[in-house]
Amino acid sequence: MVSKNQIKLITSLQQKKFRKQYKLFFAEGVKVIQELIDANYELNDLFTTQNDFSNLLTGKTHAVTQTELKKISALTTPNTCLATFSIPENIKPDLKGLVLALDSVRDPGNLGTIIRLCDWFGIETLLCSEETVDVYNPKVIQATMGSISRVSVIYTNLENELKNAKIPVFGTFMDGKSIYNAPLPKEGVIVMGNEANGISSSIEKIVSERISIPRFGKVQLTESLNVATATAIILNEFKRPI
Repeated sequence: MVSKNQIKLITSLQQKKFRKQYKLFFAEGVKVIQELIDANYELNDLFTTQNDFSNLLTGKTHAVTQTELKKISALTTPNTCLATFSIPENIKPDLKGLVLALDSVRDPGNLGTIIRLCDWFGIETLLCSEETVDVYNPKVIQATMGSISRVSVIYTNLENELKNAKIPVFGTFMDGKSIYNAPLPKEGVIVMGNEANGISSSIEKIVSERISIPRFGKVQLTESLNVATATAIILNEFKRPI
């Protein structure tokens, strides 16, 4: 059973200000929840219509009906379970190896997909500007499909962080050098910009290497690629064996 107070709390977590206030977020679906538990995220409560997590402490597991689950779910068609977790403390970035940085990426689906891409390509650190969409937004958590548990997502003053970077900073621009012709090291920060405006002028000044994905269409009227799609192409090239 889920109480009225629990319904009020969980539904409030769809808003960033309440996630920040309560230091909680929620996830839905067996796969995502299990991966967060396996990654030692602190579980607060689990609401399930099935006996999916019989190994958990009974005090944290609550049997609910599909109707009750729908009242707390952020999905149009609720899954079989929803769990609340404590938000871990933000950690200090360690800029070594290959790092991805996001400059004001606003779409939850894009951020979730980019986190999955980091997981796929072995990028352990994802830097996010303070203007980037909150990683604990339910739509982001859902889009990561559990990859959030294997990628360190760190919010920071991106300009200050990049200024102090001891490794090269790559920025993606329409007029940059083709990524297919540019020498790509195994260590560096790759900056991806905002969906509408690209990389901000303050970050652009810090970039040491300008790269681009060339257009191959005959007409070449497409203005830009979706940021998640562009990230997939960029990471693939950086990870391509020499």
